[in-house]
Amino acid sequence: MFQGASAINLDVKGRMLVPSKHRDALKTENGLRATLTKNPDGCLMLFPQVEWEKFSEKIAMLPMEAHWWRRIFLGNANEVEVDSAGRVLISPELRAGAGIEKEVILLGMGTHFEVWDANTYAVKEQIAISQGMPEALRQFNF
Repeated sequence: MFQGASAINLDVKGRMLVPSKHRDALKTENGLRATLTKNPDGCLMLFPQVEWEKFSEKIAMLPMEAHWWRRIFLGNANEVEVDSAGRVLISPELRAGAGIEKEVILLGMGTHFEVWDANTYAVKEQIAISQGMPEALRQFNF
């Protein structure tokens, strides 16, 4: 299970260093591999291959009225390899789609990661906090 936040700077080629504590989860028979795709919330999602297969099967089964969502998730998916230094190359198209330039936040979301432009994440987090706790959480016992 992925959890926690990591502040990461992309290198000049657009590569992101995956924290060492998470690399084992990206191991496959063919090395360290993952899938990156767009998230309509304005970030990217990084999946280990086994979790990507589960997610993509669910998306492929969506009804026709969700065809654009299949395009967003499946059509933008890039299989990526983690290099020997633990870096993942984020394509220019995906970086542009998520507004990612240099500073990113990698958030563990259980089965996958979200990759956010650091400034975008900070703004969206403050908006969420300012709107107050949703009703579903008001009944939650901390």
